Amino acid sequence: MNSRTVNEEEQGTRVDRLMADELEESRSVVQQWVKDGWITVNDSRVKNNYKLQAGDRIDVSVPKESHEEMTPEEMELDVRYEDDDVVVIYKPAGMVVHPAPGHLRGTLMNGLLHRYPEWQNYPEARAGLIHRLDKDTSGLLIAAKHPEAYEQLSNQMKNRKIERKYKAIVHGEVPHETGKIDMPIGRDPHDRQKMAAVRENSKPAVTHFQVLQWWHKYTFVECELETGRMHQIRVHFAQIGHPVAADPKYGRRKTLALPGQALHAYRLRFEHPVSGKWIEVEAELPQEIQAAIDELDKTS
Repeated sequence: MNSRTVNEEEQGTRVDRLMADELEESRSVVQQWVKDGWITVNDSRVKNNYKLQAGDRIDVSVPKESHEEMTPEEMELDVRYEDDDVVVIYKPAGMVVHPAPGHLRGTLMNGLLHRYPEWQNYPEARAGLIHRLDKDTSGLLIAAKHPEAYEQLSNQMKNRKIERKYKAIVHGEVPHETGKIDMPIGRDPHDRQKMAAVRENSKPAVTHFQVLQWWHKYTFVECELETGRMHQIRVHFAQIGHPVAADPKYGRRKTLALPGQALHAYRLRFEHPVSGKWIEVEAELPQEIQAAIDELDKTS
């Protein structure tokens, strides 16, 4: 259990809003934790709209993720690379990566635990996954098949040694063929469900991009992450006036007819956690995004 005391500057803040910031979780997830009594104030359950007072003690006892408490589910997983130590999986748009309130079944983690039942012996490894993708972002994810590989790959991710490249269709005609977006990202102070380029309570975030094609009112870009903040590419391009097409959270109302944002994690390059050999895996664009590109080629 973690405990902390509310200071005077935080007085009057709703408990769900403060803890969403502090725990770096979505507000909806934190609200469920408050409702379940995993977050309490002064040893008592409170409502999410409880306004904190200076001196209040907040206790957080959210249980750590445990594979034994999850339900392995049989599902088809699109494996793009696999050996004894690591697996690279293609996640389609619409699939949630990790279970959370409202999405406890049908996640990629549920499928991995069915495919690799021995992973249930390693609850600390989050089913081997060392990174995640947004629900409506398609593309490649790495999972380690044993704790040693997990630790090694996690260190690579932490030290920015894993190359992650994306392709995206963004609004407008980006004026520069290449560029670097260097803006810290934190919780949007006006909407706790969103991230934003803000100065306070933010973390460094850097995205490199290269234009692949221009159309009338749209641009096709390749992006490489230097850091991996939540919604990073979506926030960065929205901030410079070129939001990702069909992005329901950061985009524009008038946009391409797609079920989710036109963002695809197409390439991973990493050092094998055992052999040291460099592994490169690429994934083609999903049909929906490719169809949008074909239509833009016709009309531009």
